[in-house]
Amino acid sequence: MDTASRTAAASSPPSTAVDAVRAVGLRKAFGKVHAVDGVGLTVRQGEIVAFLGPNGAGKTTTIDMLLGLSHPDGGEVQVFGESPRAAIAHGLVSAVLQTGGLLGDITVRETLQLTASLFVDTRPVDEVMRRAGIVEIADRRVRVCSGGQQQRLRFAMALLSDPGLLILDEPTTGMDVEGRRSFWSSIRADAARGRTVLFATHYLDEADEYADRIVLMSRGRIVADGSTTEIKNLVAGRIVRATLPGADQVALAALPSVDGVEIAGDRVSLHTRDSDAVARHLLTATSARDLEIEAQSLESVFLALTADPTEGHRS
Repeated sequence: MDTASRTAAASSPPSTAVDAVRAVGLRKAFGKVHAVDGVGLTVRQGEIVAFLGPNGAGKTTTIDMLLGLSHPDGGEVQVFGESPRAAIAHGLVSAVLQTGGLLGDITVRETLQLTASLFVDTRPVDEVMRRAGIVEIADRRVRVCSGGQQQRLRFAMALLSDPGLLILDEPTTGMDVEGRRSFWSSIRADAARGRTVLFATHYLDEADEYADRIVLMSRGRIVADGSTTEIKNLVAGRIVRATLPGADQVALAALPSVDGVEIAGDRVSLHTRDSDAVARHLLTATSARDLEIEAQSLESVFLALTADPTEGHRS
């Protein structure tokens, strides 16, 4: 593709009628291991989608195929109606990965200037530094930047081509709590401009707070797909928590409709299909106090939907 056609492609936004991501029947195996086994995924433009799953679920392999870093053994994938590599060449998709891609002996600004030189048309370096929150470290050498600062630099690099789709693979690894909060504020502000965001994370609170939609993957397949509320509703029951010194775990587990009991110090947590009955028992038949009833958390649903079916039931 010549320079003129590349410039035109980069400056022309994708049609809103085209999905940001469309994957059908994706399969990828490494020897006898089926890392991705028939995945179908559609991401509409403007969505913020959390891509969750335990280690080995197939998330990274799927992301590699979305980015054209790996070719599927079966199925097909399109990004804005194009092949992943064509979409990247046109500046329509960028990624923030966990590691790599940085030269330690040059500064943050020099890194962005070098990256910008690889594209025909980019956003100004000062603009992407401001949006990534790294203006104050512009003249710092990359090797002395913290892990969180390096992740912000990768974010700024991804913004240079002004992509329609931003893919984040564990983007807040190495960040402290404040760094994570600040990073996601930047992402949310950027998404408000209409960018599509697909992110994989082990921090379930990030998915709960920032995603419009959650896609949950386990053993190479998508096992759940919907809003946070819809995902939480897939697992029945509630959690009753109370302060109960000297709690008898065996006796509590034997109560009708109790599926599991956890004890941490004087606090007990009972997973139950009848929270009213359990709460009534605790308040009338025990010395429990400070009782709370909660809906299923994203963490409890995650564990339930991704549990290995070959393992026995655990209380």
